[in-house]
Amino acid sequence: MPFSVSWHTLLEEAEELPEGATLTTPLSRNRFRITDLQEPRIVIEFTDSGKSKPLQREQFETLYRRITEKTSSFELDRLPPDADPYPAVLSLHPRFEVDEDDGVIRETETPTSSQLLEGSTDSDSEDRAEPDLDVYADALLLIDALERHDVTTLTEMETDALVNLYTLLSDVQRNANDLRQDVSEVLLNRLHHDRPVSGPYGSVQRTTRRNRELKDDEEVLETLESAGVDRERILSVDRNKVDEVLDVVTLSESEVYEISESEYVRKADVDEEQKETRLQGLKDQLAATEGDEAEDLREEIEELEDRIEELTSFKPGTEV
Repeated sequence: MPFSVSWHTLLEEAEELPEGATLTTPLSRNRFRITDLQEPRIVIEFTDSGKSKPLQREQFETLYRRITEKTSSFELDRLPPDADPYPAVLSLHPRFEVDEDDGVIRETETPTSSQLLEGSTDSDSEDRAEPDLDVYADALLLIDALERHDVTTLTEMETDALVNLYTLLSDVQRNANDLRQDVSEVLLNRLHHDRPVSGPYGSVQRTTRRNRELKDDEEVLETLESAGVDRERILSVDRNKVDEVLDVVTLSESEVYEISESEYVRKADVDEEQKETRLQGLKDQLAATEGDEAEDLREEIEELEDRIEELTSFKPGTEV
C-alpha cells in the first residue's frame, strides 16, 4: 500500500478526534494536542509548555518505511530525541500501534489502540473519585492535623497532638513508600532509554545499580594469594561470627564491643477506629460544603495547585 493512502487515513483519523483530545509521547510522556491538519504537515501543541511543533509528512513517511519494510516494527529507542511525537500521532492510524512494554511501534492487521489519553477532552466533567488507598486516607488526616496545629512551633504543642502528628507522619511515609515501589515497578517496564521522562512535577530516568557480593571465602582467598596478596592483609573480624561465638563462650559483650545507647521515638500502636471516625468526619464536611464556602475552597485549591506547579515545574536541558 502506498504511503499516500496511509497518510490520508491518518489525517482523517486525526480530523475525527474530539475537541481538546490529548495524546502522550511514548518515551518522554509529554502531552500534546493536534491543533492543525495540513497536507504537508500536522501541527501539535504541547500542553505543558504551550509550544507548537509542525510534524512533517516526509518524517512520517520515513517512520512508515522503517516499520513496514522489514519486521513490521520499529524500536522506539532508535528515534531521534525530537521525534517522540511521531509514533504517538501515527498510532491514530488503525493499522499502527505503540507497544510501550516492548518499546516498539508496529504494524498490525487489525484495528489498534492509540496514544490518545482516556478522558482527555475539554468536555470532561467527571468528579474526582476517592481512591481506596491507605496513603490517601492517612494523608487526608495528616493535612487536617497540619491545618489545626502550628507546626512551626513544635515545642509549644501539646504532647497528644505531637503523638498524633508523629503517628500520621509514620503511616504516610510507610504507605507512600509501598505505593512508590509499586509505581516504580510499572515505570521500569516503560522506560527503554537513558533520556529522562518528564511529568508536570518532575522527571524520572532508568538507572542501573551495580551490586557486588563476594564469592566463597576460600575461593576469594586463593585468588588473592595467587595474585601475591598475603591472606593476613584481608582477614578481618566478622561481626556475625563474633556474635555466634559469644553465644557459646563465657565472654560478655562489653569485652569485644564498644557499647553506647541512644534514645528515639517508636510508634507503639495506632488507634485505627479513632482515625476512621475523624476521616469520615472530614469526608462528610467536604461533601456538605456548598455555596460561597465551596467556591472559596475551590479557589484556594486552584491557587495551591498553581503554586505547586510553579515551584515544581521541570525544565529539561533539551526541549522537545
